[in-house]
Amino acid sequence: MPSISARIPDDEREELEQVAELLGEDRSTTIRKALDEGLTQIRVRIAAERYQSGEISVNQAARVAGVPLAEWLEICRERNLTTQLKPDDLEQDADAALDL
Repeated sequence: MPSISARIPDDEREELEQVAELLGEDRSTTIRKALDEGLTQIRVRIAAERYQSGEISVNQAARVAGVPLAEWLEICRERNLTTQLKPDDLEQDADAALDL
């Protein structure tokens, strides 16, 4: 596993120590978990912004977010995102479903 070095302010280091203690884990494991959760949140935020602006389709948004389509639709519901589906999108999805 590659190693990455980063400098963080003292208050963030203290926060890291506290969270690691709460989890009962070492700092490296806590950092990996925080990074994973943070990157996931960033992907979802970017997907939501691009989807809401109409820049990407529902399927593309799910891919950007890194989640299955059903999960993406749940995220949309939770965030009150308006659908960007167009009749052509529905026809393509129906055709794809028939091919399965």
